[in-house]
Amino acid sequence: MSEGIKIVTIGGGSSYTPELVEGFIKRYDKLPVRELWLVDIKEGQHKLEIVGNLAKRMVDKAGVPMKIYTTLNRREALVNADFVTTQLRVGLLEARIKDERIPLSYGMFGQETNGAGGLFKGLRTIPVLLDICKDMDELCKDAWLINFTNPVGMVMEAINRYSSRKKVIGLCNVPIDTHKAIARILEKPVEEVFATFGGLNHMVYVTGVSVDGNNVMDKVIEKWGRQSVKNIKGIEWEPGFLKELGVIPCSYHRYYYMAKEYLEEAIENYKQHGTRAEKVKKIEEELFEIYKDENLAEKPKQLEQRGGAYYSDAACNLISSIYNDTRDIQVVNTVNRGALTVLEYDEIAEISCMITKDGPIPISVGKLPKAVNGLIQQIKSFEVAGSEAAVTGDYNKALLAMMINPLVGSQSYAIKVLDELLKAHEKYLPRFFAHDTIHRA
Repeated sequence: MSEGIKIVTIGGGSSYTPELVEGFIKRYDKLPVRELWLVDIKEGQHKLEIVGNLAKRMVDKAGVPMKIYTTLNRREALVNADFVTTQLRVGLLEARIKDERIPLSYGMFGQETNGAGGLFKGLRTIPVLLDICKDMDELCKDAWLINFTNPVGMVMEAINRYSSRKKVIGLCNVPIDTHKAIARILEKPVEEVFATFGGLNHMVYVTGVSVDGNNVMDKVIEKWGRQSVKNIKGIEWEPGFLKELGVIPCSYHRYYYMAKEYLEEAIENYKQHGTRAEKVKKIEEELFEIYKDENLAEKPKQLEQRGGAYYSDAACNLISSIYNDTRDIQVVNTVNRGALTVLEYDEIAEISCMITKDGPIPISVGKLPKAVNGLIQQIKSFEVAGSEAAVTGDYNKALLAMMINPLVGSQSYAIKVLDELLKAHEKYLPRFFAHDTIHRA
């Protein structure tokens, strides 16, 4: 890497890319990115051009010798890359809208990473990520793959089980948001608050909090209450429940512990105002209009409204830590290696890790409270079944994944939603239509 680092971002036309570019610019002294390749598909070419031009203006303004390339040729971009980041959406936002609207039309959760919608995002995404892994094995075998394409847990489980690629890490912004919220409660700078995490992607728990070596977990649990992320409504947690639980849940746990309230709200929004996906589509359209401004040469403030803020900053942090062997602590998705006893040794966990030049080393959490183990194991079985369905294109394996997800809860509706989503996404699910296992009602 003596001539500088080459980074490839697949899904480079994403609205998040300016944050990624900003992250590389501000870290340039310790992370000398000489080439940043932004890769997208033909359907995303227009957005790629807009984002690519903004990235070039940002680099020019900063005066750093970082060359920006845009291309629709993934294999061309991957040659001799040092790091590859993936932030793609198979089927674009139109697919997400279907993932949300179709389940909701049956009175079932429709959400991007949970339940039926999360399953179908995984079914579309996993074959593409496995193809990217194959290309990397051929064209940049020593590169690190940093994935923050959702559903991160299921995607990582599939890569771990069905790919030979070992240098891969999954990343999510939820632990970062949670850590910041804890720091606000304690009225301390986030760097002074040490928090340990263990669980799964979008099902991670805070297992310990300390300041200056003093355990302040009880204080945080007492005040946790209305903590959420931008795209998830805040309903207050009952302090007595959290005290008995013994760990701090993340914002996405509300889909499970407050399922009735959340489903009622989601169905009402679906009927009255449209889904979250439709709101995101509107925000994205507004962002790209802003990105077109030839006088704009920095990440606009409006990007924070998109949800998922700090994703890209987390990616830059992680890449910098690997490159510089900083051995700091970050929360990532990686092979468990016995750190969480509730999971198998070789299953994927979202867990606090020491980040080294050789990758993440999980920090042992040991036993989680018995009260959370069942839910974690249920969602892990969902991730495993969903990844197997994605690889095989087997209808019954997809139905199994649907049925074991706690947000589905109905065999007859599961079949109806599965059939309708398969039909809606047929273009992106060729493996399911390569044989005659599709259920016919």
